[in-house]
Amino acid sequence: MTAEEVQALLDLMTSTAVTGADDEWRQAWTYMTDDLLDDGTVYDSAYAVLPHLVEVAAELPPGRSVDFWVDLGVIVTAEDRPPVPADLEPGFSAALRLAEQAAIRSFLTAGAPAKVSVQLALSCVAFAGHHIGAALWDLQLGESYLALLCPGCDSDTEILKFFVDPVRPPFAAPQLPDPDRAPARAGQHPWGEVADALEGEVLGQEWEPFLRVAREVAAAGVPPETPGQAALCLVAGMVAAKGTPQWAGDEWARQLALLTGHFRCWNCEQTWTIADGLVEGPDGARPQSPPPQSSTPTDSSATNATPATLATPATATVEPTGEPTPRLRQDGDALLTADGTPWGRITVFSDSAPGSSGGVDSLTVASIPGGATLVAGAGAGNGTGTGTGGRGELRLWDVTDGRLVHGPLPGHPDRVLSMAALPLPDGRVLLASGGDTGTIALWDAVTGRPVLEPAANWLGEVTGMCGAPLPDGRTLLVTATSRGAVRLRDPATGESLGRLNPSGRPIRSVTAVPVSGGHTLIAAVDTQGGVHMWDPAVDDPWEPGAAVQLKDRALSDAGHRVAAVAAVPTADGALLATGDDRGAVMVWDPATGAPVGEGLPPATGTAGLQVMAATTLHDGRTVLVTGTRHGHSLRVWEPATGAVRQILLDVTITCLAAAGPEVIVGHDHGVLGVPLARR
Repeated sequence: MTAEEVQALLDLMTSTAVTGADDEWRQAWTYMTDDLLDDGTVYDSAYAVLPHLVEVAAELPPGRSVDFWVDLGVIVTAEDRPPVPADLEPGFSAALRLAEQAAIRSFLTAGAPAKVSVQLALSCVAFAGHHIGAALWDLQLGESYLALLCPGCDSDTEILKFFVDPVRPPFAAPQLPDPDRAPARAGQHPWGEVADALEGEVLGQEWEPFLRVAREVAAAGVPPETPGQAALCLVAGMVAAKGTPQWAGDEWARQLALLTGHFRCWNCEQTWTIADGLVEGPDGARPQSPPPQSSTPTDSSATNATPATLATPATATVEPTGEPTPRLRQDGDALLTADGTPWGRITVFSDSAPGSSGGVDSLTVASIPGGATLVAGAGAGNGTGTGTGGRGELRLWDVTDGRLVHGPLPGHPDRVLSMAALPLPDGRVLLASGGDTGTIALWDAVTGRPVLEPAANWLGEVTGMCGAPLPDGRTLLVTATSRGAVRLRDPATGESLGRLNPSGRPIRSVTAVPVSGGHTLIAAVDTQGGVHMWDPAVDDPWEPGAAVQLKDRALSDAGHRVAAVAAVPTADGALLATGDDRGAVMVWDPATGAPVGEGLPPATGTAGLQVMAATTLHDGRTVLVTGTRHGHSLRVWEPATGAVRQILLDVTITCLAAAGPEVIVGHDHGVLGVPLARR
């Protein structure tokens, strides 16, 4: 992003106020957001640029600035926001106050569609400095499910079939904000008109207590100390008052009001307000004790519970079918069934925590022809490097007993985010590693020696790697980055030989999928949830070759916003598995782009950033293992039969790899080998 680009956008926005031509500045703004925000990370440049854009956007007619205020709300509530530099803080704070005023004016006069009104209202609350505005980032109203994060233990909880449109509330309205805890904002604030707009709105007599809370919060100016439940009442009231058409505004408002209820965490079994579960690290979150009583009957199953107190059983995960999932749990080095019967022994890999950071961020499995199967793991090691996580260190272990074979292998100047094993036609097996500042390195898996010293790559952090065997016998290295650069590389030199991903969208996950005819396709998912299929054997990245794109209709009908991809081995090639942040998985035939089977539905506690690995057991069964980063449980799914088993671990999961009858689990303190079949 250059100063010229910023000035060009400012000129377009200024001219729009006169000419009414929206398309050009909206398109330019969309492109610029990629330079301000990348997969939840706000760049430092945003703090210098946004005040200028806010000043001009505030002069636009209210109906033409709605999308800008929604996008700005996403930016200021993003997951990874560096502190505002001291010299930019006064200007940025003033810009937020101006944005608050202009966004509220836009809300009151624009008459936006009800769904957009939800986002715009949350943006207004975010500009006021209230933490509930962060729900704008991933709140999926309109879907049946609700994803929450427990403030007590950070466990993900997903509640199926949560949202309903009741005629009357299933629980009482939250109490009005405590004046001592949430005093009215001093001085002038722009929320008085919102309070007035809520005076005449009636959702039904039973909902009036919720609107009364909304008016009180608006009249006070939405102080940051206002409880999240009360702030959600305000957002609901705003949507009821101004969302169009009216019936849709009422429907969305009731869904928002349901978020003022409570839920019980499946892991720590404490009850929290849903408002506190919508955002990470809510201020002043306290468990509710005793749990509030619902005015309607509740069921202990998360799939049938009402939004008042959403209790989930502590002893079994309940799938949508209502059948309990077989459950294994870690007990030291042992894996036990629910009744305490031994299942198998967990392998603790020796010296597996790479340095002082204590975590493993990436794993891969290398099978040496005529030799052992090795597991390679890496993360951030000791010392200070150029990356955000320090220098990287690699280790290699024997999968059979967890014995350290090589390492630590120093030399990575940044934290290792991705790895891949590359079996070459000459019998050698190389390991590739990619870091968070774009460094790429290659290692000999047998000797542990570097083949290519870590070399800088200025195309962004390396978010994914895989090997690509070609029909001509060569095997190339595929690297994907957060800036959308997907390259085919010579594994001996690291030199770029070709490009994939002509759209340039930032890539989140990548995998190789063998198909018939000697082809291997590359599947990748971008940060917007789109899946791309490429044939690395063709020179022109726009030419599909053997690649067939997944059926968009099947993705949209399932509400499947993909976050991770993995290859699932079959007798004659592989299928493609896609996982989303709800914990749902779909399987696809790469030859047709069509889904295969019913897929794995989400279940309680499975929401979050997915990690996946597939393998074939000794008896020929194929299983897919899924988990979530920062979670503590795995689901082992057999696509052919639909059978699901859950494994509870005493570690925080970071990454997965598969090695025959074991899943290799990278976690916050090292590496474990977990048996998938009883032994």
